[in-house]
Amino acid sequence: MKNLKPLFFENSWFPKLLSKVSPIDVWAVSIGPFVWCVGELSEATKRHETIHFQQQLEMLFVFQWIAYFVFYALRRYEYGSWKTAYYEIPFEREAYKKQDEVDYLQNRKRYAWLEYV
Repeated sequence: MKNLKPLFFENSWFPKLLSKVSPIDVWAVSIGPFVWCVGELSEATKRHETIHFQQQLEMLFVFQWIAYFVFYALRRYEYGSWKTAYYEIPFEREAYKKQDEVDYLQNRKRYAWLEYV
């Protein structure tokens, strides 16, 4: 399961559409086995979105999204800021912290995002 990677789609309109309803400007988004990006994906962004893909696999996709929105709501209440809430979601904390580590995905332990709860 560690070797599975999502399918990447660059220069997509989909993140622009999500940006209209999201608290941030969406550059790239991972939903299920797909990653859509407004422009071209850097290697760091590919790792970031692949970390999200692995998180989704661990939680059978739908449960990761439920947990994602629950964490967002809790952090939004706690911090009051939608932007801070987004960056404090455990799934985002792991992805942002580890996106620049080239070997991270090969060595990542299952449910590593729990360290960031």
